[in-house]
Amino acid sequence: MPWDEFHFPPSMRKLPPPVRHKAIAIANALLEEGDDEGKAIRVGIAKARQWALDHGVNEE
Repeated sequence: MPWDEFHFPPSMRKLPPPVRHKAIAIANALLEEGDDEGKAIRVGIAKARQWALDHGVNEE
């Protein structure tokens, strides 16, 4: 099930909005490629956090 800004996994709840938006986009792309939801969520969050670090996005 693809996620959006209103419906997303509970594990993304505490992410700042820009990081959460990126994590949702990454996770949805992984789902389209056939990955399972658990992996898509974990990878989406990890890659979004790295993106935030690389682009100076505040994670607080």
